[in-house]
Amino acid sequence: MKPKQILILTSDMGFGHRSTANAMTAAFESRYGEAVHVEVINAFDHKSIPSVVRDQQTEYDRRVRESPQLYQASYQAMDWSVSTSLLEIGLTALLFQALSDILKQITPDLIIVTHPMYLEPLNTIFHVTGRTIPIITIVTDLGTVQKIWFNDVSNITFVPTERVYDLALQAKLPASTVKITGIPVHPQINDEKRTPAEIRSSLALDPARMTALVVGSSRVNNLLDAVQVLNYSNQPIQLIVVAGGDDAVYAALQKMEWHLPVAIYNFVNNMPTLMHAADFIVCKAGGLVVTEALACGLPILLIDVIEGQETGNAEFVVNNDAGEVARKPLEMLEALFHWVSGSGKRLQTLAENARKVGRPHAADEICEQALALMTAKD
Repeated sequence: MKPKQILILTSDMGFGHRSTANAMTAAFESRYGEAVHVEVINAFDHKSIPSVVRDQQTEYDRRVRESPQLYQASYQAMDWSVSTSLLEIGLTALLFQALSDILKQITPDLIIVTHPMYLEPLNTIFHVTGRTIPIITIVTDLGTVQKIWFNDVSNITFVPTERVYDLALQAKLPASTVKITGIPVHPQINDEKRTPAEIRSSLALDPARMTALVVGSSRVNNLLDAVQVLNYSNQPIQLIVVAGGDDAVYAALQKMEWHLPVAIYNFVNNMPTLMHAADFIVCKAGGLVVTEALACGLPILLIDVIEGQETGNAEFVVNNDAGEVARKPLEMLEALFHWVSGSGKRLQTLAENARKVGRPHAADEICEQALALMTAKD
């Protein structure tokens, strides 16, 4: 039997869209093997897209880091009704040729969208050609979500939380087409069976010592401040620090005088393993890292929040008492003291709450419904 062709449309404007695509690819391959063939494509890389637009993907990190207030204002402006309509018209003109070429090349049985900019252009293509292909949309933020995510071209829109479910209904999507699953995480999160102590030993760390995982990226401004707080906190902890591909931060970490045990990495492909080795995580409020941490039952200390896009993620963590926001060094030190001191009851409570709202099996749930959608098409 010919394998089902699944096209995942993603983007490299931020890590979460691509990581969601990768998680779904791994889940499909793990569950269905050769019965499916998954192709992940960023249509913004197509030859028909002007180079100035393609280059904007690499500029995304710099804009967020250097002009956060401007980014917040533009993010919010895009959600005005008029702005949304104009944006969708512009995206359709921009992406029509690219998506048309991709659909001819792939001839998919199912399209999965992990970035909202593809939805209205696909809608237009279907109207023009009279062709229909089942589409599912996976929303990749926990709370602050733009209207452009909610388009009735999608057969099913998978959302991470009750809050986003309500936003989808407010945008006039039929309730029967909106499903709460959480954001997909890589199957590695469920595959890791070793104890934290065993993983720590494999990383040449003390298997019995409390461990903090610190995760940065080129969009985190205050990672080094957070690391210095931990380094000089005089708490009985050890660190796993990931620079997230930021070469300058990685170099600075290597030059530090360390006062506690530490394992330093630049970019890693085993983040789920490192999460399972830790007692809590220090990171920014990105949808991907927050979702993975919750799926692992990790308390989250949020040291950076991109206002607008990540506000809802931070609120979800805080409102469910699975972590705290601490952007300034003194706030970080205060939170750390309350989490670690004494018998660690606060940390235990945070971990229990994280496990309650974490959804480690979201990818499997989406796979099942995706297969049912393709089967119904036959």
